[in-house]
Amino acid sequence: MSKRDYYEVLGVSRTASQDELKKSYRKLAMKYHPDRNQGNAEMEDKFKEVQEAYEALSDQRKRAAYDQFGHAGVNPNMGGGGGFNFNDIFGDIGDLFGDILGGRRGGGRSQAQRGADLRYNLELSLEDAVHGTTVQIKIPTLVNCKECSGSGARSGSKPTTCGTCDGIGQVRIQQGFFTIQQTCPSCHGEGRVISDPCKHCRGQGRVQQSKTLSVKIPAGVDTNDRIRLTAEGEAGAHGAPPGDLYVQVALKQHPLFTREGNHLYCETPVSFITAALGGDIEVPTLDGAVNLHIPSETQSGKVLRLRGKGVKPLRGGVTGDLFCRIMVETPVNLTGKQKTMLREFEEALQAGGKGDTHNPRAHSWLNQVKSFFEGKNK
Repeated sequence: MSKRDYYEVLGVSRTASQDELKKSYRKLAMKYHPDRNQGNAEMEDKFKEVQEAYEALSDQRKRAAYDQFGHAGVNPNMGGGGGFNFNDIFGDIGDLFGDILGGRRGGGRSQAQRGADLRYNLELSLEDAVHGTTVQIKIPTLVNCKECSGSGARSGSKPTTCGTCDGIGQVRIQQGFFTIQQTCPSCHGEGRVISDPCKHCRGQGRVQQSKTLSVKIPAGVDTNDRIRLTAEGEAGAHGAPPGDLYVQVALKQHPLFTREGNHLYCETPVSFITAALGGDIEVPTLDGAVNLHIPSETQSGKVLRLRGKGVKPLRGGVTGDLFCRIMVETPVNLTGKQKTMLREFEEALQAGGKGDTHNPRAHSWLNQVKSFFEGKNK
């Protein structure tokens, strides 16, 4: 079967520029690529046809041979311009899918890499996290060498273009039918070499150093919150921008309060007299002591709420609450007289067989225990 004219395949005129050829090729290659037309043999054939046409016309020497001799001019078996340059084809396909995926394909001299980001774990007290504070931290990091200003070359000299790769950073190795592109072994992809390195940093352009930073902690931060300090990470190689520093917050355990989101929780002991008769007690908050009213006949475990005594949210909103879990405390170290008075008090409660009215939970529990054992004995 005779082949179609390459210009017709790409849909361009014979006077089309290289940019017009490449633009048309990318559009058609995206349209016919097998990954987008899986199982469609016709589309795969068209993709190969477009690929072959572009390979011939994108090379000036091959294009001239094709314009003069037609397909015979680029047929290696006919002595023409001869054969596919797979390196060029794969390069164009790489460009194509870099565009599709939104990526960038490396080419030419290696770009200086941005410095690494750093992380610092900061433990804060609950008070500092809730109210905000400013702390000083000291971190070890890589900074630009002052002697060479980060270039790596001795003062008064400068890096030179790599003679192996001519500053490209990569070299091409011919292996039979294929051409392989690899990182230059002389400059390690930098495209330049330092013949007279800086003695202070030994040609690295960076030195290890500790630096002290002032970090402002906003009110309301919590465990796992991160504070970003732009450009306070490691310096980039050979003058590249520095990375960032991320301060990772963790709250220390507090002796009184437990934090859950914007709410605070604490256990509040009260005497059994106050729990029975009711009254006011003083409880702590992060803003100072306040009065908490204990209703009469309060049972151990009951939770009382103090609204607005929690944490103000970091990003705005309603301040959380303080929840006080009441723990009724049993008296200890009683004297003989006190014990006698308590026994008399218990007898008074039991008088008339109405003890269940004073201890309803205990009476209900005993009934459940009784039903449990009766059920097992049936």
